[in-house]
Amino acid sequence: MTQSSHPVEDVLDTTDQLLEDGKDGLQVSELMDELGVKSIAAVLLAPSLALVSPLSGIPLFSSACGITIALISAQMLMGRNHLWLPSFLSNRSLPARNTQKATRTLRSLAAWMDRRFKRRLQSLLTPPFLRVLQGICLLCGLIMPFLEILPFTSSILGGVVALLALSMLTGDGLIALVTVTGLTLAIGGAAIHLF
Repeated sequence: MTQSSHPVEDVLDTTDQLLEDGKDGLQVSELMDELGVKSIAAVLLAPSLALVSPLSGIPLFSSACGITIALISAQMLMGRNHLWLPSFLSNRSLPARNTQKATRTLRSLAAWMDRRFKRRLQSLLTPPFLRVLQGICLLCGLIMPFLEILPFTSSILGGVVALLALSMLTGDGLIALVTVTGLTLAIGGAAIHLF
C-alpha cells in the first residue's frame, strides 16, 4: 500500500467528507470502515485525535474512545486485517456540529505534523518493537475509562496514542522512539514523586 504524504489531514478529510452527506451525525462504524480501507493505523489515529480535540469534553466520550483504542490495538497485536467493534461503539453517533468544529481545530496541527513526519528508523516499526508500541496503545486505551474524572489525562494519553499511530502510519520510527522515551521518563518521574 502506498503511504500518503498527508496522513493526518487525510483522516480529517475523510471525516469531513462523510459529514458532507448532510446527516445530523457520523456513525463510528462509517468512519472506521472508510479509514480501514487505507490502514488499521489510520483507524487507530481517528479516536486518538478526537481525544485531543474539543470532542473530549463530551461526557463519557473519553471512555468510549479508550475502549475503541484498546479494541483496535488488541486486534493489531493479534495481526487481524479486519476490525471488529461491539455494536454499542460502532453504532455510536458523533454530533456533526461538534465533529466539524473538532476537525477545524485540528487542521493546523495536522498540517504541522504531516510536514515533519517521514520515513526514519523503520526497524523500530517491525516486530518485536512494533508489538511494544501496539501494547502501549492497548494499555493507554484500557486506562482511559478510569481517568474520566481527571481533566486532560485522557487527552494526554490520546496524544501518545496519536503519535504512535502516526509513526506506524508514516513509517517514522524516530517519532515512536521519542514518544516512548518521553512516556517512560514521565512515568519514572511520577513514580519518584509519589514514592
